[in-house]
Amino acid sequence: MEALIPVINKLQDVFNTVGADIIHLPQIAVVGTQSSGKSSVLESLVGRDILPRGTGIVTRRPLILQLVHIDSEDGRKTSEENESKKNGRLYRGIDGEEWGKFLHTKSKTYTDFDEIRQEIEAETERISGNNKGVSDEPIHLKIFSPHVVNLTLVDLPGLTKLPVGDQPKDIEVQIKELILKYISNPNSIILAVTAANTDMATSEALKVAREVDPDGRRTLAVVTKLDLMDAGTDAMDVLMGRVIPVKLGIIGVVNRSQLDINQKKLVSDATRDEYAFLQKRYPSLANRNGTKYLARTLNRLLMHHIRDCLPELKTRINVLAAQYQSLLNSYGEPVEDKSSTLLQLITKFAAEYCHTIEGTAKYIETTELCGGARICYIFHETFGRTLESVDPLGNLTTIDVLTAIRNATGPRPALFVPEVSFELLVKRQVKRLEEPSLRCVELVHEEMQRIIQHCSNYSTQELLRFPKLHDAIVEVVTSLLRKRLPVTNEMVHNLVAIELAYINTKHPDFADACGLMNNNIEEQRRNRMRDLPSAVPRDKSLKGPGGQSVSPTEPLALDGEATKAAGGSQSGNASEQTDGGTGNWRGMLKKGEDGQSGDRTMLQHQLPASPHRGHAVNLLDVPVPVSRRLSAREQRDCEVIERLIKSYFLIVRKNIQDSVPKAVMHFLVNHVKDCLQSELVGQLYKAGLLDDLLTESEDMAQRRNEAADMLKALQKASQVIAEIRETHLW
Repeated sequence: MEALIPVINKLQDVFNTVGADIIHLPQIAVVGTQSSGKSSVLESLVGRDILPRGTGIVTRRPLILQLVHIDSEDGRKTSEENESKKNGRLYRGIDGEEWGKFLHTKSKTYTDFDEIRQEIEAETERISGNNKGVSDEPIHLKIFSPHVVNLTLVDLPGLTKLPVGDQPKDIEVQIKELILKYISNPNSIILAVTAANTDMATSEALKVAREVDPDGRRTLAVVTKLDLMDAGTDAMDVLMGRVIPVKLGIIGVVNRSQLDINQKKLVSDATRDEYAFLQKRYPSLANRNGTKYLARTLNRLLMHHIRDCLPELKTRINVLAAQYQSLLNSYGEPVEDKSSTLLQLITKFAAEYCHTIEGTAKYIETTELCGGARICYIFHETFGRTLESVDPLGNLTTIDVLTAIRNATGPRPALFVPEVSFELLVKRQVKRLEEPSLRCVELVHEEMQRIIQHCSNYSTQELLRFPKLHDAIVEVVTSLLRKRLPVTNEMVHNLVAIELAYINTKHPDFADACGLMNNNIEEQRRNRMRDLPSAVPRDKSLKGPGGQSVSPTEPLALDGEATKAAGGSQSGNASEQTDGGTGNWRGMLKKGEDGQSGDRTMLQHQLPASPHRGHAVNLLDVPVPVSRRLSAREQRDCEVIERLIKSYFLIVRKNIQDSVPKAVMHFLVNHVKDCLQSELVGQLYKAGLLDDLLTESEDMAQRRNEAADMLKALQKASQVIAEIRETHLW
């Protein structure tokens, strides 16, 4: 059991060599307010004056103090590289039986303890400055002596409330956070120091200890300055645990006064005086108090605590060793065959790029869509919904339709709706599908660009070793994507141009829509005929000139007389009966007598006075109504055109929604997948570029060495713990 503490010291040395603080080793953290006697307690345990003294805050950096017990007959000691002797070590070559060593001074040995104190002061000011500030960077000191027990203690800055001098305003918070950092370690024992001449119930040390150790399983209380209590009072109730109970116990000690320190009173003399004081004032508790009893208690508690912590410590070391082994593997070995390494990296990157698109990559993104999944989302969600949101009749008013119909007829009044107006308007609407189609290409191009970074970060970490190679690969892939972008855009533009080049009114889906529309119009015509006055025979409504019957499916030939009477009911009836229900546009026309008669009446009101009556008329000055009520025929013609446009637009939109993703996949995605590796090899696999591309980053070699050192330290620590099992010390 006694050998467990040297083992922990050995582990501490192992991790100190690599400057690591990743393993929380068992230790004793000393906590207390300023001037509560913390430093005096530590010096009593060491038996020598080693700590700086003064008023206010003196301890401004954590001091990790390792006490190593050696045999008194060893004399003439030296460094720790010698062979073991029993549970300790054999030391030769140094005058004196006690000495100390700092981690930051490497192999330098101090036999003068005044020099140790001066070195602590100098090292504190070197990091913390001379303005009473604090630092969390510890000072490591190891004391070898036959008069100490094996312990590992941490002297922490004293708790304070208000800043003094040049101290920062948040000095209280800084010190408390520093203390919590050490006592939060579940493998540490908390030594809470409180002065006897203060109220135990107001102890800041016990308050802080309870924050991290509410059950008190690892807290030991020390009451200092028993000799400075007011006359007529004693600490009997406090030491017996009647005021504040502490599970691990409460131990009282008597410190040297400032006068004793100034007069260079030896610690050994102070220990004898302490024993005499306890025998006189607390005879029943003398054997359970004092510095010697405190040292034995701390040694016993630390040994048991180490024994309890070792299983978890061993597991932690093994886990860290595996992690650092993996980290070291990711850094890779130094490159020997550069040609082979370059080809392997290029091939691996190209394969991972393709796998990311196909969804078979080793590292699957879980936070967002990536690669092929995002391209699929762009095709069917983003692009599809955008096309569906395009209104077939958007930006097209009834006046626009009517204007197109009139412009398509020229100077002659139209008997039928001209086909040219339909083609003109439907091309205008189809053209609106080009912009979202090109935007689809742009989104896929951006995702192909993002895949490069994804492969660099997750799939091929080896590229991080060679930043120049990484940049070169990014440049080559970006250039390839840039070259394919105009080709893909041109193809998408052609897809829309193809639809605009020929308006196929014989498309099966479009013919079906026309037939359904004709049926509706024919039904409306029958309903109007059914509503004719009873005085007009319905068979006469289908009579042509001369009383001849006219088939509703045959066009009506107009002679000169009929043409002059185009506004009459006969010509109106004849025109609306032609080509009904045949699937031709002429069969979609509705009756327009009312509209024509309305136009005639409106024109009569608008015509100016006859020039024969003495008024000159300028036809260009005749006002044209900007907005007016459409006639029945105009409404009918506009409705027919709008229905046809909507029907044909939906057919084209369906074609575009299907053909654009196929074009993007063929001209951009699949082409890049097929040509990526050959492009990379052709651009980068050159003898003149090998040395430059495979130059490691500046810090990669350093990180590899640090990981290797840490792995070596963890493996050594694992061997130390294994030795404990073999010697049955566990």
